[in-house]
Amino acid sequence: MDLQHVTDIDDPRLDDYRGLTDTALRAVREPAEGLYIAETAKVIERALAAGHEPRSVLVSARRVDEVRRILGERAVPVLVVPDEVAEQVTGYQVHRGALAAMRRPALAPVADVVRDARLVLVLENLGDHTNVGAAFRAAAGLGADAVLVSARCADPLYRRSVRVSMGTVFQVPWTRIDEWSSAVSDLREQGFDIAALALSDTAVDLRLYAAQRPEKVALLFGAEGDGLTRTALDSADTVVTIPMAGGVDSLNVASAAAVALWALAPAE
Repeated sequence: MDLQHVTDIDDPRLDDYRGLTDTALRAVREPAEGLYIAETAKVIERALAAGHEPRSVLVSARRVDEVRRILGERAVPVLVVPDEVAEQVTGYQVHRGALAAMRRPALAPVADVVRDARLVLVLENLGDHTNVGAAFRAAAGLGADAVLVSARCADPLYRRSVRVSMGTVFQVPWTRIDEWSSAVSDLREQGFDIAALALSDTAVDLRLYAAQRPEKVALLFGAEGDGLTRTALDSADTVVTIPMAGGVDSLNVASAAAVALWALAPAE
């Protein structure tokens, strides 16, 4: 571990960590520069366990021993900064005292990611990083074998997504869909029934769909408010809805994903 004490907020070694609260900027910059930010020692540890490599770690003095344990023998620059420097650089109070600038792994083709899967979660155009992170956490906890995200979906490796997922974005195999029709073809070729979760007069009750569950299921979820696009709906084999009560017509997308995944989780 290469321990380096930094006190100047303009030090170029801190550039990876600047302006972390600017969602639009980070969403463009992080993928383009091949990095993402892992926040908290627990999330950093999960990223390392998944085989991801850090290019540096930003840490407060009180977390140095914990980071040393996590990094082990890795020769990684560890930038030790006062709390006020961390806050000025990142734009927010780093309560848990550890951030890592991680190298993004290359994404696999859709066909490779779903090849051995039986239950796949597909997220189309979700703009909210919190919802993406929560959906990944549901996928990890409720038996999804893979997650696919559309070209316009928020970044699963954005700091907020990773934090909300509790690092489970590193646990579930996932990739980004470049071409929708190609991804649909890949799913069909491997025997998936494509089920779109949407409100429709002709939708099948989730309970009935689960009772006759196809061997392989890909669950499609769209953005809050707009829902699935017409292209996604037209690509589905089945439209499924979650029965609701109390005058409520639908759930938050991450909550809906959790309910559907629980209902369709393959029996052990």
